[in-house]
Amino acid sequence: MGSSFVLSCVAKRLEGKVALITGGASGLGECTAKLFADLGARVVVADIQDHKGRVLCDSLGPDTASYVHCDVTKESDVASAVDATVARHGKLDVMFSNAGVAEPWQKSFPDCEVDDFQRLMSVNVTGVFLATKHAARVMTPARQGSIVITASTASTIAGLMPHAYTCSKHAVVGLMKSAAAELGKHGIRVNCVSPHGVATPLAMALLDLDKEAFEATIERSANLKGVRLGTEDVAEAVAYLAGDESRYVSGVNLLLDGGFAIAKGLA
Repeated sequence: MGSSFVLSCVAKRLEGKVALITGGASGLGECTAKLFADLGARVVVADIQDHKGRVLCDSLGPDTASYVHCDVTKESDVASAVDATVARHGKLDVMFSNAGVAEPWQKSFPDCEVDDFQRLMSVNVTGVFLATKHAARVMTPARQGSIVITASTASTIAGLMPHAYTCSKHAVVGLMKSAAAELGKHGIRVNCVSPHGVATPLAMALLDLDKEAFEATIERSANLKGVRLGTEDVAEAVAYLAGDESRYVSGVNLLLDGGFAIAKGLA
């Protein structure tokens, strides 16, 4: 077997797969949508950022990508996004539940507003629940599928991020484990990917820093030196969990933190 054939198979390792990405119009979702397209998948981008989502899909081409408006806090939107994916492509192989929000920086518990807490939880936790529920609805009859959820190192560490965000990421790991335990009998795998500080628009806005300043700030406290975590690294991890290379991997919270939690004695 020639090396060029092997390289081609590796390059198109998601060939034939259909993926739905929530929060797919920017940040980690956008980068993952581009990588999935490069790896041969057909992609449906779901977001509330309609203009960005349509521009992204236009750049990837109509045979490769399409856009659906989806507010993950609304069950009807999530159900419609899944149904639109199946109607267009006949199946759903991969659900990347990536949509999420963060709050302004840390307030003490007495100053935290319940409305702010509930708003964040509705996106970061209820949105993941709905994505998992409706992906499972169509994956169960097919007896196969991969659900990947964006968590965070805040899913294992407290004190680095605001209370509600930390709570939400701990919660989605629990949801992932529960879903993996239940859905395995249907051939469905469920995993989380948990990046440390990565320069997405959401993260940079949270710290009010540009990309260089953000990455320099993260690097100062990093355990693994000489490497900066990028959105493309997270996308590659998602692609691994989505693809057949991880066909016996389920119930895993994959930390992309360069050993930060281990080195700090926090994991």
